[in-house]
Amino acid sequence: MTAPLVAVAHGSRDPRSAATIHALMDVVRAMRPDLDVRVAFLDLSAPRVGDVLSAAHGDGHGSAVVVPLLLGRAFHARVDVPAAVADAERRYPRFRVHVADVLGPDPRLDEAAWRRLAEAGASAEDPELGVLLAGAGSSHAPANRLVADVAARWQSRTSWAGAVATFAAAAEPAVPAAIEALRARGARRIAVASWFLAPGLLPDRIIDLARKHATNPLLAAPMADDEGVADLILNRYAEALTAAPLQLSAAL
Repeated sequence: MTAPLVAVAHGSRDPRSAATIHALMDVVRAMRPDLDVRVAFLDLSAPRVGDVLSAAHGDGHGSAVVVPLLLGRAFHARVDVPAAVADAERRYPRFRVHVADVLGPDPRLDEAAWRRLAEAGASAEDPELGVLLAGAGSSHAPANRLVADVAARWQSRTSWAGAVATFAAAAEPAVPAAIEALRARGARRIAVASWFLAPGLLPDRIIDLARKHATNPLLAAPMADDEGVADLILNRYAEALTAAPLQLSAAL
């Protein structure tokens, strides 16, 4: 039996978040109709990772591939996912769980966020536009640096006044400071690009602050059910099946 793909998202009390993750995985299923694709959450949403892995084992699978729907290697990737997998393997000693790498960094994420920004009306040729690339924020500095690196790449290939990362929590700059930095570079209009897979509390916080500190900002949607993201998920699944088990706790 082919190992099922268990896509693991963070989870949210906002029902839009889980609905968006399910829609993304529907795109994955359309790309690979032969593959058993299941959705699980670390917290706040159901079903939880342990329950989905138990179900896969109960259905007769000898293995599964966990693909973390996480954009960087912060706490959830380094601690929560390995803990959930270790618990399942303790309960089912003959059941092997392969763990794929997180989604980022990868050009397909950059391109998905860029497409959403373009759909919101941002032009790469607008010299008066300042762009915030908004992420969740983490106490793990390399995860934040990934977002800043994407913003820097965007700025290098556009005529924008500037492009900077901003974060909803746990990292700087916050939205007000990021907007002021862009204005200091000559930005007269503000756009907010989304380094999120799905809507929820943190993206809403970014949007509320942008509206308070800028007039009619352009607001990009989360990456959501982008086909490039779905292709990336399938790529991570394939890599995990052919590679040695990845120790996320030892990654960046």
